Amino acid sequence: MVSEKLPTREEALELLRKSGCQKNVVKHCKAVAELAEEIACACRQKGLTVNLELVEIGALLHDIGRSKTHSVHHAVTGAKIARSLGLPESIVSIVKRHVGGGITSEEARKLGWPKDVYVPQTLEERIVCYADKLIEGSKRVPIERTLENFEEMLPSSAAERIRKLHAEMIALVGDCNCIP
Repeated sequence: MVSEKLPTREEALELLRKSGCQKNVVKHCKAVAELAEEIACACRQKGLTVNLELVEIGALLHDIGRSKTHSVHHAVTGAKIARSLGLPESIVSIVKRHVGGGITSEEARKLGWPKDVYVPQTLEERIVCYADKLIEGSKRVPIERTLENFEEMLPSSAAERIRKLHAEMIALVGDCNCIP
């Protein structure tokens, strides 16, 4: 039975290590969590309802699949790992929906992924997905740099989803100091 109780920050970091994530992945996850929390707090200051604990823990665990692969498949692999650990479905969803600006059902089919939703649905999922796009390694980078990288590697539709996510976040939090 899957628990709805979220692990603590320390438990989440231990899950990353026990799953086999390298130190640089753990460092990246910490940086994403820090930025995601800042964005979530900015959302809350604007009167939005956001689960700060879910954002923090989801961001810490978003790349747990990198313990097995560094390909795009780390999202699906990570969701399987999260489920096997009995993590709440809210965490599983963050893990499987954080790649790019989300993966469409057509893209998922081409990748051979199970039929599911891989585009961020909740505010918490969108915040973690977005924060991940603003962290390269463990450093904050401007969205323009991320878009340049994505446009070189992926179809324009993928970069467009990231642009749309960026516009949505700016609309939600305004010009907060947290967004590089």
